[in-house]
Amino acid sequence: MVDLTPLIPQGRQVVEGYGPKHFRVSGQVYESAILVLPGETRAWSVTAFEDITIESLQPVIASAAEVDLLLLGTGPRLRPPPTGLRAALRAAGLALEPMDSGAACRTYNVLMAEGRRIAAALLPVS
Repeated sequence: MVDLTPLIPQGRQVVEGYGPKHFRVSGQVYESAILVLPGETRAWSVTAFEDITIESLQPVIASAAEVDLLLLGTGPRLRPPPTGLRAALRAAGLALEPMDSGAACRTYNVLMAEGRRIAAALLPVS
C-alpha cells in the first residue's frame, strides 16, 4: 500500500476543517476569524473584511522571520485586499495572496506540507 498522507513538520498547524463561523486547526475549534502562524493558531480580533488593517496583522508581522507568504482568506468570496495592505506587508518582508477562505485553507495545507514559510489570516466563510 502506498501512503499518500503528506508529512507534516512537527509542531506545524494543520487546517482540518472549516464551516459557517468556525475553523478546526490541529484538533482545536475556533469560532471566530483566526491567524494561523507557524507554531500556533489564535483567534483574530477582526470580525468583518472591512476591519482588516496592518495593525490587525501585527502578530503575522512579528513572525516575519519565519514567514514569507501570508494567505488572506477573505470569507466566502474573494475580495481584493484593503488599499495599502499589500505594500505595508511587503515593507515588512511578507508577500500577500488573497483568496476566499476555503481556498486559503486548502492552499495553506498544501504549502505548509511542502515546507513553505507560510501563515494565514482567515475570516469565516459565513
